[in-house]
Amino acid sequence: MSETKQPEATTDTLSELETNDVSTDAPAASDEIKETEESSTVDATLNSNRPRRGAGGDKRNQRRPRRGGRPERVRPEFDQKIISIRRVTRVMAGGRRFSFSVAIVIGDRRGKVGVGIGKAGDTQLAIEKAVRNAKKNMIVVPMSKEGHILHDVHTKYASSEVMIMPAPGRGIVAGSSVRNVLEHAGVKDVTAKIFSRSKNKLNNARAAVEALKLLKKN
Repeated sequence: MSETKQPEATTDTLSELETNDVSTDAPAASDEIKETEESSTVDATLNSNRPRRGAGGDKRNQRRPRRGGRPERVRPEFDQKIISIRRVTRVMAGGRRFSFSVAIVIGDRRGKVGVGIGKAGDTQLAIEKAVRNAKKNMIVVPMSKEGHILHDVHTKYASSEVMIMPAPGRGIVAGSSVRNVLEHAGVKDVTAKIFSRSKNKLNNARAAVEALKLLKKN
């Protein structure tokens, strides 16, 4: 009986030891799992707070919001059209000097029109001078509410000779710089004829202005 009881005792002790080992190792494993979970949550929060480069995280790619927006462009009082621009050369003792001569037509397309000329070493400055000169020489064209003139006019300025006639329903039939003067004055349904052979656009425009001065009011 004693021989049969000894192996049972040994088996019981082994099973008790195994259960003790498992019970002692179990809390260590659970602690490791908790640490890995905590580290993964910390990494996830860091990654979520970290800005992405492609999604606008880079400060160089971010656009600053506009404060007041783009201001609206103010429409000028008069429309303008450059009819001629020339480069003028003066021969001086020290060499050649270049300047620009600009002829311009301005008007509000409601009866006011003017022709001016400006000279300067820069084209922008010459244009500004021409606009100021055209405003000084501006005239008011007498015409009906529909923009029609009442009678024919014929005049000559320098070597240019121009005739302007009413033509109901035909629009503006004119050429050279005379057409620019009539358009900026707001005149409609007219026919203009240049009798001279002058190709000087400034003289043709001034001849058209002189012809419009001869119009009579209602």
